[in-house]
Amino acid sequence: MHTLLRDWRAVVLGIAAIALLATVLRPAGHFRRAAYDLLVVVDITGSMNARDYALGGQPAARLDFTKRTLRELIAGLPCRSRIGLGIFTERQSFLLFEPVELCDNFGAVDSAIDSLDWRMAWEGDSYVTQGLYSAIAIARDLHSDLLFFSDGHEAPPLPRSGAPAFEGEAGEVSGVVVGVGGLEPVPIPKFDQRGHEIGFWTMAEVPQENRSGQPPSDAASRAGYDPRNAPFGGEAAVGTEHLTSVREEHLQTLARATGLGYTRLVERSRVEGAIATRAHQRLISASVDLRPIPAALALIALIVLYAMPFFNASD
Repeated sequence: MHTLLRDWRAVVLGIAAIALLATVLRPAGHFRRAAYDLLVVVDITGSMNARDYALGGQPAARLDFTKRTLRELIAGLPCRSRIGLGIFTERQSFLLFEPVELCDNFGAVDSAIDSLDWRMAWEGDSYVTQGLYSAIAIARDLHSDLLFFSDGHEAPPLPRSGAPAFEGEAGEVSGVVVGVGGLEPVPIPKFDQRGHEIGFWTMAEVPQENRSGQPPSDAASRAGYDPRNAPFGGEAAVGTEHLTSVREEHLQTLARATGLGYTRLVERSRVEGAIATRAHQRLISASVDLRPIPAALALIALIVLYAMPFFNASD
């Protein structure tokens, strides 16, 4: 029995030595994986401050949840993916930086996303349709796919004629429109000039109707109607534009018109799936360090080597 034990110890020790030698030789494997070229544009208008998400068990603003999701998303993208960042407010999207290689610039990209703030907005309006169209134009010039995050809340509301037509070529830019926000209307926080929250926007403070273009068919029955001086009626419109929810139907219509995909921001995996389906995959050859495999084998062999005498003693 002792001879057999010594023979097994020699075999196990030999396995550990070979595995350690393999570790020193730095074995590596190669495989092909998908990388992406993405331009991320984030809506920073006032309605993105509405709190209908949760982070850490506490109510969270749409913008904060978007930033958290984006930071987790880029952390899962493969090296040699390229990420650019832009913001949307008023009626256009603005490029902060062109797509850069992710891993070499991860700290800068992550910090830039974390620093996005509603205070960066230069106007208070939110012409989402035009913001998406301008984001598509930027992505086209950069030869990138587009991720456009917005709740779709147009402010002021669209006229009765609807959104302006897309003049580009549908599908020329690939990507995803990501609808941000809950399905139930919630109030929009209001801030003073110093950035302090002072309540919520009320119906009287927010345009409830777009009175440009042709008046509605029922205009003549409205109080104060005058075909020349008050074609929309003489009283202020009432409505729920001071409340906000994700305008999914509007965003889905825009996505179809521009050839983009659509998904709603519920969890990161849903956005990842939409990217994999809609964005172009650039196949790259990636190298993987295989040293942990022989190192683990050597460790297991050494554990067995020193544990065997205890098992023998118990017999």
